[in-house]
Amino acid sequence: MKSIKPGRGPSMMSAVGSIAAGVFGVFWTIGAASMGAPGFFVGFGVVFILLAVGQAIYAFYNATAKNRMSAFDITEHGEEPDPLDPNARMGERPAARADAGAPERFCPYCGAPTEGDYAYCRACGRKLPD
Repeated sequence: MKSIKPGRGPSMMSAVGSIAAGVFGVFWTIGAASMGAPGFFVGFGVVFILLAVGQAIYAFYNATAKNRMSAFDITEHGEEPDPLDPNARMGERPAARADAGAPERFCPYCGAPTEGDYAYCRACGRKLPD
């Protein structure tokens, strides 16, 4: 059975957004320099470009890496443990944990498993339905 769990990193869309921010930074820097604006306006554009390039490289690497982290991960049962769940182990079924007798519930907002009679999701913090 496949499960959806919250991911933890940027995707290729973040890289595209970073490239767009870098293009804006280039226009800003050229515009500020050609209008004779004070040096800190030109410096702001240069810093903007450098941050955009750094973010684009990081997002591109994360989106193409083997062990990438995404906004949502869709995995087969036992394929990979949730690194944010201290009780998860590779290949272990959720029913094999100590609370095996309780029916498993999932948060309708983020898909994280809920435990016990929690009123709020421990992953996203939203109030769980009764």
